[in-house]
Amino acid sequence: MTQAYEHLDPVTLKAWLDEAKPLTLVDIRDPLSYAQGHIPGSRHLDNATVGDLLDQAPRDQAMVVVCYHGHSSQQAATWLAGQGFAHVYSLDGGFTDWEHRHPQRVTRRS
Repeated sequence: MTQAYEHLDPVTLKAWLDEAKPLTLVDIRDPLSYAQGHIPGSRHLDNATVGDLLDQAPRDQAMVVVCYHGHSSQQAATWLAGQGFAHVYSLDGGFTDWEHRHPQRVTRRS
């Protein structure tokens, strides 16, 4: 069986965001962590919002899953790929690594 998702490094994600590549960015961390800081343009995904995502997100557009360290996003990416999304990625290093590398590219609650 082939892997349902691909790993995505932060360098590639930054390039995609810089060139405004069409993508769906989902953050599966807990609501408080998401509220305190997230990658601009990302949407919080949990059991309450997954139905809207399945209804609204384009199936043929890249989807990047973000968690804390890049581990639980792999399971979520596998599940999302199983829902018919064609190009699903798990962000290596997660939000923690992204925030370390790109502190200026984090939306924070003021």
